[in-house]
Amino acid sequence: MTTLVRAATAADAPALAAIYGHHALNGFGTFEEHPPSTEEMASRLAAVQARGLPYLAAEVDGQVAAFAYAGPFRLRTAYRYTVEDSVYVAPGHQGQGLGKLVLGRVIQACEAMGLRQMLAVIGDSENAGSIGVHASLGFRHAGVMQAVGYKKGRWLDVVIMQLALNGGGEGAPEAPGLDL
Repeated sequence: MTTLVRAATAADAPALAAIYGHHALNGFGTFEEHPPSTEEMASRLAAVQARGLPYLAAEVDGQVAAFAYAGPFRLRTAYRYTVEDSVYVAPGHQGQGLGKLVLGRVIQACEAMGLRQMLAVIGDSENAGSIGVHASLGFRHAGVMQAVGYKKGRWLDVVIMQLALNGGGEGAPEAPGLDL
């Protein structure tokens, strides 16, 4: 098995849409219930990259099998040093370390940008895979919003996890942060 982590491109949009669409239809990690089109995924990818943020794909034997990216946490200027991550793994590739690999590279890229906090907003408090991947990368539990989503006949929690980058809240940041 050959694995490559690289910047996602517009040509990856069909694979990104397929992976994410599977989770939208079958899982609780995202509260989106309808899979976005390939065009919508390409637009989302472009929006992240236009901000200079990492959107990475993990290929296994030449096929996109996972992706992760960082997006602005909120669009208020005081949040310019904080990002929210997303990570999704294709069916059949879960449990192989791809999520940890690609998210780890996103973390490194955000640290290189001088960002100070990364948040994981994880759908479903029973989402042991995502919670475990984030914990293994140093994220700490920051709270639970209970029963804030309703999907597939179930009330769902949101687990918040947080990772300090570049010293977190220690001292004033040196980098300019995101252009919000």
